[in-house]
Amino acid sequence: MPADLNSAFDRLEQLLEFPCRYPIKIMGERHERFAGAVAALVRRHAPDFDPETVRETVSRKGTFVSVTVVIEARSREQLQSLYEALADHEWVRIVL
Repeated sequence: MPADLNSAFDRLEQLLEFPCRYPIKIMGERHERFAGAVAALVRRHAPDFDPETVRETVSRKGTFVSVTVVIEARSREQLQSLYEALADHEWVRIVL
């Protein structure tokens, strides 16, 4: 993991008190299975995640999609692992 990303998680850990509800926005090219793929990845890292809470928004031109999920974050390690898994997915372009 790049040092700047590691330091971002260091700062995040200082700001959060675990466990906490934590929103994550995932953006990528529009694909009919994008939201489902994101939900499956999130579920692996946050077993209590409810896929019914996924919010999906399509860009004005219909080229991109953003998916927002909210998890009950238990630790920095959990968030970091989930972020890495999402960022590594071939359809994902940005994870915020």
